Amino acid sequence: MNIRRLRHIWGVLPVIFLIVSACSSVDCPMNNTVLTVYQLHKANGVVDTLKDSLSVISFQHTPERDPVLLNKQANFSEFYLQVSYQHPQDSLFFVFQKAEEVDTVVIQKENRSHFESVNCNPSFFHTITQVDYTKHMIDSIVIKNREVTYDRSKAHFYIYLRADR
Repeated sequence: MNIRRLRHIWGVLPVIFLIVSACSSVDCPMNNTVLTVYQLHKANGVVDTLKDSLSVISFQHTPERDPVLLNKQANFSEFYLQVSYQHPQDSLFFVFQKAEEVDTVVIQKENRSHFESVNCNPSFFHTITQVDYTKHMIDSIVIKNREVTYDRSKAHFYIYLRADR
């Protein structure tokens, strides 16, 4: 091998190294918002549709976070709510407009930070440990999936509304 050819190879190697190192193999999730999924069900287990309009208000609002998590949604059987990052519990007010009833729902949870890469936004995953609620419009709430992550395909809570609503 001659000297010219070695110089050419050594000149090209740093360029190849820079191109390869510029590519990241870590893919951040496109939607990295951690949400809880609530489904409405009838007593027999069939998915129910709420005809009333529902608003959900967070008790732990801050100047950075709007207290209204769901605003007058109607004719639905499933909805999504954000989870607080650091609080050990979330206190929510479920306001049923037409029925003029308010139920309080308190969700106890364990928070854990979730790290993907320094290139991705920080996030927190949660484990739901308990749910307490009042029984004005809500008959019962069942925890179906305790792990709250990016996955929105599984409901975390089944809400059974009172039959006489």
